[in-house]
Formats: sequence, structure tokens, C-alpha cells
Amino acid sequence: MTGASADTTAFAFLHGFASGALSTKGTFLRERLAARGVPLRTPDLNVPSFEAMTYSSMLAEIDRLDDAVRPGRWDLIGSSMGGYLAARWAELRPDRVGRLVLLCPGFDLPSRWPAMLGEREFLAWERRGWTSVEDGAGRSRELSWSFVEDSRRHPAWPAAVRPTRVLHGVGDEVVPIDGSRRWAAAHDDVELIELDDDHRLLRSLATIQAHVEAWFELS
Repeated sequence: MTGASADTTAFAFLHGFASGALSTKGTFLRERLAARGVPLRTPDLNVPSFEAMTYSSMLAEIDRLDDAVRPGRWDLIGSSMGGYLAARWAELRPDRVGRLVLLCPGFDLPSRWPAMLGEREFLAWERRGWTSVEDGAGRSRELSWSFVEDSRRHPAWPAAVRPTRVLHGVGDEVVPIDGSRRWAAAHDDVELIELDDDHRLLRSLATIQAHVEAWFELS
């Protein structure tokens, strides 16, 4: 693939857990930005497979995208787990990132698994090496325990090294908004926008679009 010029900005949307390249928010934003002549890349981060993915494998996939496109910088949008990955990749590659928009970012996922699965199933996951979860298509998959092991090798709360706008639903029961409040309060370069919505933010798509265009200076 022909790389972009060194002075260009490329845009990417990083999907959440149990989602993919055709996620609702990613597709919505890709179509809206395309109408402005702005390509939005929506990589599939379920690599090498949904069952075997880890934070490290997903971050490596973003590296591969960067190597293929090689723009001057990336402006990243990350949803839920993708929000964590966007912040973490920016922490690891600060010279490759301009700005971030994070949608209900899934910080501190390792500590939230027992509550999400139940303590008994969480312990069973470690014992047998896999747990059954639904992927983005609603199919049952056996997610490896290596996902948890690898996530513990990464910081639960990445440093905010680039200007970041966080959009988070006050009714989010999957990733409670208190985490974003805490993270924003700890970093001068983070602006938190609280939305009257839940984790999926489907009632706020037009609002998200407006914030993306304004934050990335596309309007």
C-alpha cells in the first residue's frame, strides 16, 4: 500500500469488545466522514482470532495499520475497549498521534471481569483456560484466559499524553462513568463530556459526530 505523505493526518475508529470493523458507531462515523471526503479506517482488532486476541495482539494490529498507511499522525476514535486501546497506543507511540476521542472508554477491564461474569465463572475461566462469550455477530466463542493474563501486563489507566475528548453516557452500566471522571480529573489534556445515554451511545450518534468533527477540526 502506498503510504500517506508525512504531513497528513489519518483517522481510525477502534471498536470495542465483542465488536468488529462493521460496528454501528464505526460504520455511522465512516459514512458521515466519507461524505466530507475524509476516510475513516475501521480495522478489525479481533486478531489473530476472537478466541485468541489480547491487548498486545490488538496493539500490534494498530502498529501494522500505521506501517501500511504511514501518515504524519493519527487522530483516533476509540469505543469502550477500543477507547482503552487508543489511549494505550498513544501512550506507547505519542509521536504517531495527534488527538483522541474516546467513547465510554473501557479502562481497568481486568478488575471488572469478576463483576461482569460472576466470581464463580471468572475463577472457572482461569481454571479451564477459556470462557464462553458472544462475539459481535452473537455467536458463542471460547475466549482464552490469555486475554486476562496479557491485559494485566498493561496499565489499567494509561497516561493521557495527547489532547483527548471523552464522551461518556451517565447511564452506562457496562463501564461506569466514574472511571472517566477519575481519569479526566487526573489529566489536564482530557475533556469529559457527559451524555444522557447508556454504554452503546446509540441515542447520541449525531452528538458524537459533531464532537468528532469539531475536535478534529473537520467542520
